[in-house]
Amino acid sequence: MSSQPLRRGITTGTCAAAAAKAAVLAALGRPSVTVDVATPQGRLLSVKIADSRATGAGGAAAVVKDAGDDPDVTDGVTITVDVAITENPEILIRAGEGVGTVTKPGLAVPVGQPAVNPGPRRMIETALREVLPAGQGALVTVAIPGGRELAARTLNPVLGIEGGLSVIGTTGIVEPMSEEAWKTSLTPQISVVKALGYDTAVFVPGKIGQDIAINLCGLPADRVVQTSNFIGHMLTSAADQGLKQILLFGHLGKIVKVAAGIFHTHSRMADARLETLAAYAAAEGAPREAVEEILACVTTEAAVEVIGRYPVGGVWRRLAARASVRAERFVHGRLAVGTVIVTLKGDILGLDDQAAKIGGSLAWTIKSS
Repeated sequence: MSSQPLRRGITTGTCAAAAAKAAVLAALGRPSVTVDVATPQGRLLSVKIADSRATGAGGAAAVVKDAGDDPDVTDGVTITVDVAITENPEILIRAGEGVGTVTKPGLAVPVGQPAVNPGPRRMIETALREVLPAGQGALVTVAIPGGRELAARTLNPVLGIEGGLSVIGTTGIVEPMSEEAWKTSLTPQISVVKALGYDTAVFVPGKIGQDIAINLCGLPADRVVQTSNFIGHMLTSAADQGLKQILLFGHLGKIVKVAAGIFHTHSRMADARLETLAAYAAAEGAPREAVEEILACVTTEAAVEVIGRYPVGGVWRRLAARASVRAERFVHGRLAVGTVIVTLKGDILGLDDQAAKIGGSLAWTIKSS
């Protein structure tokens, strides 16, 4: 039996554009149940309007976001737009409750402006021009009630977007479980590092590495970039944007994969962690019984305990160095890479010479062994 195809949704930008259009229609005495808005690619989307009404200065409307089958943090949130119609033909957009403000350079929106990306801005302007009286403009206030709290579950704090969520969407449509969309959401972190004037970043695959890097090792938070499973993609992006050095800092479960040449580290793509650990332990002189024990482990953390019982402590430095070599090869030598391997508890298992050099330049608080 075939499974049902995943359902697409609409972006916060599409919601904001539809609400803005419905607000003006309400102001003109034409309240709507649905409105059509054009995506940046020219596709028309029909969007359901949850509420619309005329106000003293114009109109207001609301749209409840439907992200389809994508596990979007903003699925089900209400996007509200208040439009004041003005005699000035310009359309101005400002942040209301729950919409963030950009505080760091390097993003698509200038510092000090509402975190409404260029695509949604164009959608809002296009939608309003379709219904505004000739020669008139609008002051548009976009709000997302509860957005400040939801933003804590996104990358916005890392990107320097304060006070709430971003209004985003390059196509107007949410593709369910889109890997490309996730990659796109990660790369602006590199732009911020570059815009702050740095050519060195700390790549952390996840929250474990991030917390240890910042809280235990004193690495600067404004250099830390989350890569998720897309280490190869992020290395390429860093090289393309002109960064010079990367400190790869993470849990052994991810770093061991990089040492094996695996740059998309999700377990569904490839998982040779224990085999890699066993091979490197053997190269360090581990006896056959140690190799068998490692291969019988369920987790890499369990393998750490096994390796600790044998005189093969150099395996961690060797793995760190190998991960760095593999990473530099991946980007054809356009970056210098150093690697640090940590445990869940925050213990530093191993690091290579390049990591010690980069970490020292960032004034970290650990010393190489």
